[in-house]
Amino acid sequence: MKMMRKKINKLLLLISFLSLCSYQELTSQTKKLQVINVKNANELRDFFEYTGNDIPIISGHRGQKSIGFAENSIEALEEVLSYTPAIFEVDPRLTKDSVIVLIHDATLERTTNGTGKVSDFTLEELKRLRLKDAEGNITNHQIPTLKEAIEWSRGKTILNLDKKDVPLSMMAQKLEEFDEESVVMVTVHNAAEAVFYYSKNKNRMFSAFIKTEEDFKEFDNSGVPWTQMIAYIGPRIKEEDNRIYNLLNAKGVMCMISAASTYDKLEESAERDKAYIEVLKDGASIIESDYPIEVFKAINSMIPDSSTKAKYYQIGG
Repeated sequence: MKMMRKKINKLLLLISFLSLCSYQELTSQTKKLQVINVKNANELRDFFEYTGNDIPIISGHRGQKSIGFAENSIEALEEVLSYTPAIFEVDPRLTKDSVIVLIHDATLERTTNGTGKVSDFTLEELKRLRLKDAEGNITNHQIPTLKEAIEWSRGKTILNLDKKDVPLSMMAQKLEEFDEESVVMVTVHNAAEAVFYYSKNKNRMFSAFIKTEEDFKEFDNSGVPWTQMIAYIGPRIKEEDNRIYNLLNAKGVMCMISAASTYDKLEESAERDKAYIEVLKDGASIIESDYPIEVFKAINSMIPDSSTKAKYYQIGG
C-alpha cells in the first residue's frame, strides 16, 4: 500500500511538473515584446539620426533595477521589452578564461551569490552562480556572456556596451565575430577611443561622452562621422545644455542624459516622473534610467503622432 502511494505521489509530481513546463512554454510563445527592429548599420544610423520629430528613446541602465530581475541579465532586458521598446546599456567584463560576460562590478558580492573577483573565475564557474535582484534576493538568472546577449538582442533591441576591463583591441575583435551586422554600440569616453574602433570597423556606432564644447571640438576633428554617434552629455539638466544641444543636433546627433545617478534617486515616483519629462523638454532625445518601465509610463504622452522612426518600433515575439 505504501509503495502504491509513493508511486501515485511521484506520478502526481511528474504531472504537475509537465503541466508547469507546458504553461511556461506557452507563456514564452505567446508573450509579445515591444521591439526596436534594426537590422543593419545603415538602419542603425537612420534610427539615431536627430530630425527634431523623433520618438523619445528609453535606455535601460544595466538593463533595469527592480525586484525579481537582476541587472545585466537577459531576463531583465526582456521584461522591459514586455512594456516598452528600449535600448540597453550593459557592462562587459572578462573572465579568467578570457570570455566576455555582462556584469557591472569587478567583484561578485553585490550582484551574485558568489564572492571574489570576476576575473578570478572561469565562465563555467561563473555560470554556477545566480544573480541577485535590486533588493539582494537571489534569482534564477545567470551571468550572460556577451555573445549570448547579442544573439538574444537581434531584432529586439540595441545594446550599448560600456567600458569596463575588456581591452579595446579584444572588444573590437569579438564584435567582429559576434556582430556581423554592426548593430551593437560601443561607449567611448574620448575621441581617441572612437578613432580606434572606427579604424577597425567603419560601420561601428558610438555612444560618445560629449559634455563640453571642448569635447565637441575633439570629436569634430577626429574624422569619425557624426552620423555614427549619439552623445552622452551628462547626468542632469544644466543651463549650458542649450549650446551643446544646438551644436550636436545641427550635426544630426541625438543627445542623451542618464538619470541613473541623479533623478532616479528621487524618493517620490511623482518627482521622478516630472524629472524624466523635464529632461525631454530640455532637449534630450534619449533618457537613460535604472527604471525604464517607469520612464515609459511617465513620457508616454510625449510620443509624437507621426515620426519617420516609427517603422523601427514593432510588436515582436
